[in-house]
Amino acid sequence: MYDFEKKRLPIGIESFEEIRTDEYYYVDKSAFIRDLLRRRDKVNLFTRPRRFGKTLNMDMLRCFFQIGGDRALFDGLDIAEEKGLCERYMGKFPVISISLKGVSGLDYQTARALMCLTIGREAMKFYDLLESKRLTDADKKIYRQLIQVDSTGQSVYAMSDITLMGSLHTLSELLEKHYGSRVIILIDEYDVPLAKANEQGYYDQMIVLIRNMFEQALKTNSSLQFAVLTGCLRVSKESIFTGLNNLLVFSITDPECDSYFGFTDDEVKEMLEYYELSEKYDLIKEWYDGYCFGDTDVYCPWDVISYVNKLLVKRNWQPQNYWANTSSNEVLKRLLKEATSGTRDEIERLIAGEPVWKQINEELTYKELYDSIENVWSVLFVTGYLTQQGESEGKMRRLVIPNREIHDIFMTQIRSWMQEKAREDRERLRAFCEAFREANGEAVQRIFTEYLSETVSVRDTAVRKELKENFYHGFLLGLLRFKEDWKVLSNREGGQGYADIVIEIFAEKTGIVIEVKYAENGDLEAGCREALEQIERKGYVGWPGLAGMGRVIKCGIACHIKNCKAVFEEGQ
Repeated sequence: MYDFEKKRLPIGIESFEEIRTDEYYYVDKSAFIRDLLRRRDKVNLFTRPRRFGKTLNMDMLRCFFQIGGDRALFDGLDIAEEKGLCERYMGKFPVISISLKGVSGLDYQTARALMCLTIGREAMKFYDLLESKRLTDADKKIYRQLIQVDSTGQSVYAMSDITLMGSLHTLSELLEKHYGSRVIILIDEYDVPLAKANEQGYYDQMIVLIRNMFEQALKTNSSLQFAVLTGCLRVSKESIFTGLNNLLVFSITDPECDSYFGFTDDEVKEMLEYYELSEKYDLIKEWYDGYCFGDTDVYCPWDVISYVNKLLVKRNWQPQNYWANTSSNEVLKRLLKEATSGTRDEIERLIAGEPVWKQINEELTYKELYDSIENVWSVLFVTGYLTQQGESEGKMRRLVIPNREIHDIFMTQIRSWMQEKAREDRERLRAFCEAFREANGEAVQRIFTEYLSETVSVRDTAVRKELKENFYHGFLLGLLRFKEDWKVLSNREGGQGYADIVIEIFAEKTGIVIEVKYAENGDLEAGCREALEQIERKGYVGWPGLAGMGRVIKCGIACHIKNCKAVFEEGQ
């Protein structure tokens, strides 16, 4: 039962002020401010995978630096111990803070309108500039160009290309004049517009816009105190940071500020102790830990918070895959689609818990992401599907799947890709399904083995038997659902347990019960016998949907890496 005396968990809340004032649990990352100020350059870029707290940290920076901010938000936090830094920097700067997360569109004009909306909304926060005694009439006229409403209705704010490209620089100059202090610029998710543009085919237009905006705001801006940007990828300097020599990059391989994005082991233990869930530590570590940023091992905070929140309602709630639901997993799909036999072997090693060595290029343009299979490996690394294990050797890194959650994503995507590949040959797939109706073990074995030999298999190392069986079970289930006139059910209760797959063929009053086993020692015959004995012992044919069937077929299937065997029996 939920304990209402405990602080709430901030699911999806990215406002630092809201978390600090509305009784939410907060993992103190305020020391990030101290280390940023000590290590920073003029322009600072932090690259991390999605859902690792980038946006919340950026809002914390805004709350700390901005003029008129609430100093009480930082009471009791680590940064409050740094008296000198707080005295010098807290509440002393005008801050421009924008997120480009929402700048996407099916075409350039839509994306451009969204960029105008983002800039216009931020400029509107400084509406008192129109009353400023420090600004000239000309200055105020320039400011009005940033907040001018579009009378055509095609956008909210109407800005010419020149106005939009110079908007951050212009607003910086006006704010410095008004406040008498240089400006801090915060740009969250800076690379999202480029990713969306690359997907939709207007990349070259978006590059021109972003490059000009950034060059004016970050390179030739005397009103700039410093800037902080966050994103998933470190886009190459030649792409949008041309000539920007004052850029300091903090990537996932850099030890500086490495513990401020993601939860450390101690932070997770402290959270679990606070909510009296310490017994869940090993499970949470298995599912959501394993990322290596710089010299620090971290958990994905989105996953930990989401799962702990569920545990507060139901203590025996099983871990879920929360991270996968925040992305299309396109990069992993691309790896599988373009995989050679050598790449498939490497994927098999990864899902078996073994490492692969790859040369990683952390500085790519979005246009280059899928130019080669090697670039895809680099994207998998920087976006969090893979992590570094141990020391690197130059650009060569020892890559592994970080945790159970990402392993599940790999297994799910591999299975989907295998099923999609199998559907390309509809005649073979139709023959495979018919072999079950005909109880033809030899045909099932031959075709299923063909599928396994052409795709990715599960090896005999770190993967638990239960997960291996789930993998082959899911692959088989997807293939059998090719038959639209069959009712194909999974994990249906019958007798004293749950059958893996039950098929009801109403037109022929035929039912099929299938149990899948993984033969750890390669003894497929014994695996099939075990499967059939389980069907018999647990009475799976007692599934109510089979009651009216004139014919019931029992099938035991055993798999081992790329081999399988199928044995059929008929009768109740």
